[in-house]
Amino acid sequence: MQTEQLNPHNQWVAFFSQTGSEIVALSEKLGRWPNLIVTNQRPAELRTVDPKIAQLPFLFVMSNKPTLEEYEALFNHLAPPDKLVVTLHGWLRVMPPEICDKYRMFNGHPGLITKYPELKGKDPQIRAWEGKFETAGSVLHKVTAGVDEGDIIDYEEFTTEGLDLDGLFLKLRDRSLWMWYKFLKVVLS
Repeated sequence: MQTEQLNPHNQWVAFFSQTGSEIVALSEKLGRWPNLIVTNQRPAELRTVDPKIAQLPFLFVMSNKPTLEEYEALFNHLAPPDKLVVTLHGWLRVMPPEICDKYRMFNGHPGLITKYPELKGKDPQIRAWEGKFETAGSVLHKVTAGVDEGDIIDYEEFTTEGLDLDGLFLKLRDRSLWMWYKFLKVVLS
């Protein structure tokens, strides 16, 4: 895959706390990497960063629980707020309201919160599986100070019939990637 730096008027910053594999898959589908990839420090035994990301020169590591000051320092070195698109891909930290309010920030959530608001928060796919929900899905939403509270940009819903837990995870990932791809093709062009 070619690394294409985006037009400075449409910079993209992607955050992750787990493996970053969604960012890799999305970058491959889009044919470009984010301008900056951000993760937080976590003990090695808690995760393995995707090897395609681990050595990138535009990978930035923040503290495990970043402060408002750390976020501000990071964002102050980037494009102006109206020229920046920020995406969260398993970023397991709540963004400070001051940051949410200032930047165009979006999150992918593997829980169909349009139909099941109780799936807001961490590990919704497991809660949906354990609750034997008949349908599942992913949403793409604007990030606000509340957890999974922002306006819904897009969502995908499907039946869970015949799916085991691994199948549910794979289908949620595929639907999420498709929504991210459609969305980023528009906002980054």
